[in-house]
Amino acid sequence: MDRETRRRRGRIRLTRRGRIVVWSGGVLATVLIAASGTAAWVYQDLDGNIHAADVDDKLGVGRPVNASPGSRNILVVGSDSRSGDNAAYGRDLSTMQSDTLMVLHVAASREWATVVSLPRDSWVSVPACERGDGTVSDPHHFKINEAFAIGGTSGGVAGAAACTVKTVEQNTGLRIDHFMSVDFQGFKGMVNALDGIEVCPGTPIHDRKAHLDLDAGCQTIKDEKALGYVRARYSVGDGSDLGRIGRQQEFLEAVAARAQQKLTSPKALYGFLDSATASLTTDKALAGIKPLYSLASEVKDIPRDRLTFLTVPNYARQADVPGDRANIVWQYPQAASLFTSLARDKEVDKAKLEAAARHPVHARTVRVRVLNGTGTPGRAAQVADTLRTAGFTVTSIGDAPGAAAGTTVSHPPGLAAPAQVLASRLPGVTARQETPDAESPTGVVTLTVGTEFGGFR
Repeated sequence: MDRETRRRRGRIRLTRRGRIVVWSGGVLATVLIAASGTAAWVYQDLDGNIHAADVDDKLGVGRPVNASPGSRNILVVGSDSRSGDNAAYGRDLSTMQSDTLMVLHVAASREWATVVSLPRDSWVSVPACERGDGTVSDPHHFKINEAFAIGGTSGGVAGAAACTVKTVEQNTGLRIDHFMSVDFQGFKGMVNALDGIEVCPGTPIHDRKAHLDLDAGCQTIKDEKALGYVRARYSVGDGSDLGRIGRQQEFLEAVAARAQQKLTSPKALYGFLDSATASLTTDKALAGIKPLYSLASEVKDIPRDRLTFLTVPNYARQADVPGDRANIVWQYPQAASLFTSLARDKEVDKAKLEAAARHPVHARTVRVRVLNGTGTPGRAAQVADTLRTAGFTVTSIGDAPGAAAGTTVSHPPGLAAPAQVLASRLPGVTARQETPDAESPTGVVTLTVGTEFGGFR
């Protein structure tokens, strides 16, 4: 398919290199300006734009251990704060919002990297977080992007980032080393500095929530239309967040291509970098042109075929909870396999992962018997409630024959797949086949809760 055909269809696929250029290219260009020796004030001006947020004292204890020293996990958040110029994009919202969430894993060898998108509609466990107004939220389940809003109640990025880091760490098992947050208005400024970006929607787009009205056909957009285009969701395609992620990625390719054309102009270059850096907030260790350049340098030299972009395997939560048409759940054991590989600094085979995810085993189809091996009354009932919240079908609860130190998942012959779905949600637990006896229920996986029960992801 030639470029003109792709443009007519409004589908410009983002190259691996193009996606990295969008966030790292500005840093590289800034360093080149500084190195010229003729624009040191530009370097200082842009370096001072970058905001630093201290999250270390907000993350608490019990964080995942870094299982692969030398590798780095960077949490990247597209911030949709509803203050100042962003207020028009939300009604009755006084807190901060996250619109895009992804984790960049850079291998210790610096020979490969993987970027994992975490859809904002992901139904996950949100831990207790400081709200920023002196109160603490209760642990609960909700969309993953709520974590940014909870921590950002007072409008501070540090609190928003800290709650998001805690949520991502709890649900993935990955140790987050750094975070980067980019605000909407900076995105608009970058587009405007490039004199707009051409898009080619195949049909008209009218999205009231995104404040967007676009005719069909190729046209150059900037200002509020550019923001509306990447935010539009309900009136485009299937209305899902997954569709919006794809459109945002396509738009970034156009930004990268346009930047390569326009950034030879000093005025355009400064405007682009000024907007990019002014909208950027990072943890203290990354807050500066030099550390960002170091990170960008590590990524830019990775071979093209070793830079992988993917979305965490998932399916509609409606398959587990028929009344929920608004959220998705991560697909297990594939999601667990993905995050375990990254935690161990093992390169992910995208084709293999996607093949394994083609035929999901929904949690609702997994029938579970919960046995209490802790000796603590009521423990099986507590865990059973957690399983039901996650969509599993609990058939019965009871006491184990004896005390159990470790938690186990066992299954009769023929139920290896559903048992693996359950076991992959329990850190450190593997499923094992058992020999059925006369009292064993048929078609049921058994979860024996031990005294060292490590929680449920």
